[in-house]
Amino acid sequence: MSGGFDAGGKWSIQFPQHEGIKCYAVVSGQCWLLVEGVPGAVRLKTGDCFLLPRGRPFRLASDLTLTPIDALTLFPARPNGGIVSYNGGGDYFGVGGHFALTGQHAGILLGMLPPIVHIQKESDKAALRWSLERMRQELREPQPGGFLVAQHLATMMLVQALRLHLAEGLKGGVGWLFALADKQMSAAISSMHDDPAHRWTLQELAERAGMSRSTFALKFKETVGKSPMDYLTRWRMLLAGDRLTTSSDPISVIALSLGYESESAFSTAFKRTIGCSPRQYSRGRTPAPPSHSEGEAVRANRLEPVAV
Repeated sequence: MSGGFDAGGKWSIQFPQHEGIKCYAVVSGQCWLLVEGVPGAVRLKTGDCFLLPRGRPFRLASDLTLTPIDALTLFPARPNGGIVSYNGGGDYFGVGGHFALTGQHAGILLGMLPPIVHIQKESDKAALRWSLERMRQELREPQPGGFLVAQHLATMMLVQALRLHLAEGLKGGVGWLFALADKQMSAAISSMHDDPAHRWTLQELAERAGMSRSTFALKFKETVGKSPMDYLTRWRMLLAGDRLTTSSDPISVIALSLGYESESAFSTAFKRTIGCSPRQYSRGRTPAPPSHSEGEAVRANRLEPVAV
């Protein structure tokens, strides 16, 4: 669910722990953001956008010295979003949404992001401006289908903010997520994602990236944090894990669909990568998830907006 918040005067609101990603933007006014476990408060100005992917409790306030009120008492669970007004509104207006990621490996995506993604460069804010203004209009002047439009605008805002963050990652970020912002690495990764059953070779992937074999292997390892073949194996196993828990396909069929000629070869690779056999995994006996810092791929089946 997407929605807006219109506040006036002095205010302070404490938000509880959450699942998934919260994405907000300041359409007008200013406020402070304080996230649990993050030293120092962040000053948010008009046009700023911020993502909170770690689920930590946080506070939004015009004045951090005020005793905060509980967000659950202010924001009712409503099916159609809308605008919540506080103290008559008029001084601060923000819009945004809350997105949940389905799939057992969603934490790998969220773990690739810092506790706060703050979009504040003027050039970046310009890229978000149309979505913000349009969303404010849809919320303030309800029309038929306005709820659906607002939801899609919130999703656009989230994707655009992630793109801007990934572009910054080209200056030193390591991991599959940042690699998507590199055209050459993205071409190779997209090829593996689009056809995981193909018997990819290092030479083929290098050709997709428009690079020599040795240069591609070196850059992929530096950018993603693992070799192309290790990445491909991990990607296949994440897809297999989803199939094992969400479909009734036998292991032999799943193995064949991911490029393995025999069930035994697939099972060996799965256990080596995931830490348990495919049958144990399908019964829910899964090991602890891998470290977020490994920069591994995740298949998020759906990106679904839920309550603000």
